[in-house]
Amino acid sequence: MTPAALADLVRSTAVDVLASRGLDSGVLPAEVTVERPRNPEHGDYATNLALQVSKKLGVNPRDFAGWLAEALTKQTGVAAVDVAGPGFLNLRLDADAQGAIVREALAQGAGYGHNTLLAGKKINLEFVSANPTGPVHLGGTRWAAVGDALGRVLEAEGGEVTREYYFNDAGAQIDRFVRSLVAAAKGEPAPEDGYAGGYINDIAAEVVKAEPSVLSLPEAERDETFRRVGVNLMFDEIKQTLHDFGTDFDVYFHENSLHESGAVDRAVERLKASGDLYEQDGAWWIRSKDFGDDKDRVVIKSDGAPAYIAGDIAYFKDKRDRGFDLCIYMLGADHHGYIGRLKAAAAALGDDPDTVEVLIGQMVNLVSDGKPVRMSKRAGTVITLEDLVDAVGVDAARYSLIRSSVDSAVDIDLDLLRKTTAENPVYYVQYAHARVSSVLRNAADLKIDLGEVADADLGLLTLDKEGALIRTLGEFPKVVASAAELREPHRVARYLEELAGAFHKYYDDKDPLAKVLPKGDEEVSARAVPQLHLLRATRQVLRNGLALLGVSAPERM
Repeated sequence: MTPAALADLVRSTAVDVLASRGLDSGVLPAEVTVERPRNPEHGDYATNLALQVSKKLGVNPRDFAGWLAEALTKQTGVAAVDVAGPGFLNLRLDADAQGAIVREALAQGAGYGHNTLLAGKKINLEFVSANPTGPVHLGGTRWAAVGDALGRVLEAEGGEVTREYYFNDAGAQIDRFVRSLVAAAKGEPAPEDGYAGGYINDIAAEVVKAEPSVLSLPEAERDETFRRVGVNLMFDEIKQTLHDFGTDFDVYFHENSLHESGAVDRAVERLKASGDLYEQDGAWWIRSKDFGDDKDRVVIKSDGAPAYIAGDIAYFKDKRDRGFDLCIYMLGADHHGYIGRLKAAAAALGDDPDTVEVLIGQMVNLVSDGKPVRMSKRAGTVITLEDLVDAVGVDAARYSLIRSSVDSAVDIDLDLLRKTTAENPVYYVQYAHARVSSVLRNAADLKIDLGEVADADLGLLTLDKEGALIRTLGEFPKVVASAAELREPHRVARYLEELAGAFHKYYDDKDPLAKVLPKGDEEVSARAVPQLHLLRATRQVLRNGLALLGVSAPERM
């Protein structure tokens, strides 16, 4: 019996109990919450339904819990029900009833854990969006991992996700980049406000190679050539680096296109016409404070040039015009002010502010030998995506960045991620998958006929650690749904560590009944087939979870 099926059983039983006593079942929630208790000695599952509704019914919660316990113990698959505390219900299931989780995981295969929470919702997910003035730094690397994983999780819940990279090819940072390239090509030091690092010299040399006469051109033409060729070279490198990291985008949106197409001007004129822009000190301001922002913002500066928010307003409108129901922005730690201003922009355009969600990611620090790592081989003082991957590989880099909430800063211990021990979380999870795969290969070599899982006697899986492993498998759909709803893919990583732990504890159990495969001339035990189905389900869920993180599931390690 899956947790969802058990929740339905508890609710339907409660309906019958209340009806038999002439009480109103309309007070029951549409969905009953059934959870695994922290202490497994309290039971397999627990529910606080009696506490939730007893006041509305006008009955003592322990009395209602007792009526419900008596009725539930008569249901097929329920082994025992106890009333605890002020009215909690602790439930134990028959081993065969719990086997339904194994059957469901194997029947659904790669789709196990997926659902329809976001079915029909068109989501624009914008992340990384690093300026094309240098390699992707650690903050952008965190978003490359987390953003891609979040996209996968949202899709697993039925969302139609477009991954978008906002290409900042307009503004002062591009001018500084161009000046830096010109200086490098001329063999001069980088400008005081420019960019330094080996990558600048490399790109400057590539520009000169592509356009040999570039340095002899008139200044304006020279700078435009460095801009056109250099920015494209840098951005091509960024895209390739992200692709090698397992992160690809559906749309690369050019900021400059908003200005060239007149989209910014049209958005500004619309807000002027609605009265949401006002003129002061020669500049135009949006009344963002009226829509919940902490202050009004300059949209058109006194010199007539658009401020950055002007492009943000036009960009949001463009996303909505493309039919997106939800626009998620994943921004760095220094962008807290964008939450209010983007929601205010949506409201000023007559839209629902809740169509905007802004996720703020905190800093990432690399540590080696107990000391911070600050120097990059190629980018000067900025640690890059490539530096992290060179140090620990793609899988460890992605997993370590995803497994912590983005609300908190994270220290990445390079020495830990190089270890092949249980201390290393990505190794611990991947090793569980490889270990299960090894057992299943050996079973195939022994020509053990597994038959169909529907015919297997899963009621033989009576060990406590087998039950714990099965119930952990049953939590996966709920974990994925929570990760999608809360925009927290780290929940999947933490769940995988729990699942890997449940498997390792079971497989390392010294109880003779925990042994799966025969040795030498031993006969295949009656328990072997259901055990192997349990391991197949475990492998499937590990594989599904790692796929949501964009991390490989190795067959051998």
